[in-house]
Amino acid sequence: MAIPVRRTETAPRPPQRWEPFRELEQLHEQMGRLMDTVWAPIGEGNGGTWIPLADIEETDDAWIVEAELPSVNRNDINVELRDNELVVTGEIKEKERKGVLRRRTRRKGQFEYRVTLPGLPKEEGIEANLHEGVLTVRVPKAEQERPRRIDVKAA
Repeated sequence: MAIPVRRTETAPRPPQRWEPFRELEQLHEQMGRLMDTVWAPIGEGNGGTWIPLADIEETDDAWIVEAELPSVNRNDINVELRDNELVVTGEIKEKERKGVLRRRTRRKGQFEYRVTLPGLPKEEGIEANLHEGVLTVRVPKAEQERPRRIDVKAA
């Protein structure tokens, strides 16, 4: 059985000027919305829990974690050590605005960063500092985790 095709006539539209930058902007916005739906947790939209970008450096005596947390107040950050897992949680709060917000690309809402350290941490002496939007957490290694230099003797 054939499906009927309905044909309608439309008036010809006047030619429009091609604006490549506008098309790129629209494509960027569509890709942003697509990525938000792909990477957001199920049932969450913009403002859901997200994971900040972070670097982990290992030195002889400590692990150093640097996480990007722009515009976060230090009182809105919680740093915990559970066995050998470092957990950083907090919230980027909505900024009060006086004008009309035309575009939003910065994250807001709850964030959580977890990392399992590859060895035993020393629980005392952990330091966390927030400077210019970067949280730096220094977790010292336990004595048994630190490398030991062994002298080689001649026979």
